[in-house]
Amino acid sequence: MTVAARPRVTVVGLGPGAPDHVTTQTLAAIEAVPAHQRFVRTAQHPSAHLVPGATTFDDVYDAAESFADVYAEIAARLVAAANEHGHVLYAVPGSPLVLERTVALLRADTRVDAELLPAMSFLDVAWARLDVDPIEAGVRLIDGHEFATAAAGATGALLVAHTHANWVLTDIKLAVDDPTGAIDATPVVLLAGLGTDAEQIVDTTWAEMDRALPGGADHLTSLYIPNLGVAPAAGYARFHQLARTLRERCPWDIEQTHQSLVPYLIEETYEVVDAIAALAEAGNDDELIEELGDLLYQIEFHATIAEQEGRFTIADVTAGIHDKLVRRHPHVFGSVEADDPDTVLANWDAIKRAEKGRTSIFDGVPGSLPALSYAHKVQHKAAKVGFDWPDVHGALPKIAEEAAELTAADADLVDEGGDLLFSVVNVLRHLGVDPESALRAATNKFRARFEAVEALAAERGIDLHHTDLATLDTLWNEVKQSSYVAISPPQGGEIAT
Repeated sequence: MTVAARPRVTVVGLGPGAPDHVTTQTLAAIEAVPAHQRFVRTAQHPSAHLVPGATTFDDVYDAAESFADVYAEIAARLVAAANEHGHVLYAVPGSPLVLERTVALLRADTRVDAELLPAMSFLDVAWARLDVDPIEAGVRLIDGHEFATAAAGATGALLVAHTHANWVLTDIKLAVDDPTGAIDATPVVLLAGLGTDAEQIVDTTWAEMDRALPGGADHLTSLYIPNLGVAPAAGYARFHQLARTLRERCPWDIEQTHQSLVPYLIEETYEVVDAIAALAEAGNDDELIEELGDLLYQIEFHATIAEQEGRFTIADVTAGIHDKLVRRHPHVFGSVEADDPDTVLANWDAIKRAEKGRTSIFDGVPGSLPALSYAHKVQHKAAKVGFDWPDVHGALPKIAEEAAELTAADADLVDEGGDLLFSVVNVLRHLGVDPESALRAATNKFRARFEAVEALAAERGIDLHHTDLATLDTLWNEVKQSSYVAISPPQGGEIAT
């Protein structure tokens, strides 16, 4: 049985810039493929004209919301073209083997065979201009788009590629937290237009690198850091390594699973809530810092388990939430206008529905929410499509109606009791009060008052376990009429990721 050959994508590199850096093998490969089967990643490269008639993917850069989306779309289009024609040529800047995400996606795609031809990269020119042997100097190559995570914990010599705009350089600066400010004086070198007539080599400092290049950074710009003394995200990198070490060496940590950690995740979340509620009384942030750390460790713990199983890493988690927040804030990162919170929420919900492909308004509402929060969220979702009382005056009578049904002789107590609670949640929602917070505040108020009753009883030699209700009522009323101040319920927001 003969197995049909898979469609083929021949990937060639256009070198660092100048046409004379393109190999004769690459030129021959381009010539061997018809123009309608030629593709270039971008026409914004000095040697792109060497692929005449080629289709570019510049439109993808203009339309996509993240670079990950750009790379995925380009790879998908190339696979489709290869399946249509049997063979296509794909030209990329530099070398196919150096920081080319689209090429990595093609190589991993089992629907096509990816043939990579050797090419000169910007690295060859960079080492010559810097007069550096990268092996002896131990230079590490980093993607500028992922500097904060890819370079986390790294020090020493770094060459950073894909620094195609001043904002990328600014993000790199902000990725290093140095309270002493010593990082600002660290020498760096900007390499622009290597191998072209417009080549620039600019020596500057960490503090000035995003404004030192005349005309600003572009797609042919890279950054060399001879000796980075402060590691990006050093604190978090140390924390991440600690989670790995505990997972590998602590008998208790080793035994945990995603499922076994759920109670701790919930408990730590509520401890953060308690710390926030106690902020004013505490007078400092120490407790909140501690509880946020405990919660962060739970997230890191789950990511470490997944990392060990080869499923995903904490970098995937942070990249995912970063890109999602960018997508859902088009009024910040795009051209959409949103001048008030209601418009922001409406845009958020519309984008979320499109992303998730949801058909029901209740899709995405977690069934494991606390019951009051669950009821509040479900009511809020229904109200968004108009299924709601016009105001609180329509919701209030339902409380009396459900209370009467609960006390009826043949009442199903669980069912009718639930209806009564649901009606109370509805009234509070119309009044703009979060029911979970309201009940928590009421419970805390009751607890504080009863603890005062206990203290008053002890002061008077009264045993609460052996006294009557009338005495308890008297103590309660004394406490209630004292200087006790009720706890105000905090208000929650509506945006959820």
